Amino acid sequence: MKRWNVFFAAAAVVSAVCALVAPAAFAGGPPPFVGAGGDHAVFVQTDDPAGNQVVAYSRAANGSLTAAGTYATGGLGGVLSGSVVDHLASQGSLAYDQRHALLYAVNAGSNSVSVFSVRGKRLTLNQVLSSGGAFPVSVAVQGDLVYVLNAENGGSVQGFAVLFDRLIPLAGSNRPLGLNPAASPQFVNTPGQVSFSPDGSQLIVTTKANGNDIDVFGVGFLGYLTPSPVVNAESGTVPFAISFDRSGSLVIAEAGTNALATFKLNHDRTITQIDSVPTGQAATCWVVAADGLFYASNAGSASLSGYQSGAGGQLTLLGATATDPGTVDAAASSDGRFLYVQTGALGIVDEFRVDGDGSLTEIGSVTVPGSVGGEGIVAF
Repeated sequence: MKRWNVFFAAAAVVSAVCALVAPAAFAGGPPPFVGAGGDHAVFVQTDDPAGNQVVAYSRAANGSLTAAGTYATGGLGGVLSGSVVDHLASQGSLAYDQRHALLYAVNAGSNSVSVFSVRGKRLTLNQVLSSGGAFPVSVAVQGDLVYVLNAENGGSVQGFAVLFDRLIPLAGSNRPLGLNPAASPQFVNTPGQVSFSPDGSQLIVTTKANGNDIDVFGVGFLGYLTPSPVVNAESGTVPFAISFDRSGSLVIAEAGTNALATFKLNHDRTITQIDSVPTGQAATCWVVAADGLFYASNAGSASLSGYQSGAGGQLTLLGATATDPGTVDAAASSDGRFLYVQTGALGIVDEFRVDGDGSLTEIGSVTVPGSVGGEGIVAF
């Protein structure tokens, strides 16, 4: 988009200043390189409080995974009070930036974000920097702009520019969400995800039970948000995870009603509900798109619920598929042929083939070391 090109030029000046005042921040490690991007790989975040890591897997032609390396993030994982299989209680804690071939990982326990260059199945750690708040849980990427969602102290979002394979904090971009910081337990009362609209003009945040709101900011010149969001109340639904269908309809996994819902995202930052279809399962919290299909993760039922989305945002439930215990975050390969699902009870990633009718065929599974309760997965 044109405004990101303007933003890139302006932020380059900031980058030059930062390079003068903080050269030691990156000293001692290997020099960064321009990443070539992921290729037939899956990356899984452990969220280990003793030391967060990203574990790389090679994806074979039949979709099966083979361990290909482990990379320390330089930060600590975190655990929200009350959580069991979902320590971050969020979606998007590991995010891929295709334009820059970068991978962003949150370190909730040390209030930081790690930036990796991606080349095939190999990662190079470029940077670890402050998330601009307390307990980061989700990352959104659009062009040269990144926003990080911080979950504690009432919640906030912080903006960054992407420059030379690093993130530069965007001064004055932090926006508080104003949620109740004392609401408990934390895992249902902290925000769930931050995401850009498909055209990049709006930024969406789900608040889960702390308001039952879908907050929508406008994204303006140089990537700055409107001072406050439009708060779209969805009473009792516990809006958790965010996706979009091919027509641009907003897709929300609702933990309070155990349903997948679609909405029209209006220009004035309000939303209009299109459809809502229950999963018939328990603790429906996460949702992933896979080549026109959607799969919702049901942590309480150890299952995935498949959906077909019509042109107008209407949903059709396709059925449920069993997983290992504690179904949480998931990712689809770039061609939509394979689905990989984190199951937090035992730290296992389940592997599935996506069949033509939307049904799932189990391929196998891998146990990710140190990842019980972990969240964050990216697939290529």
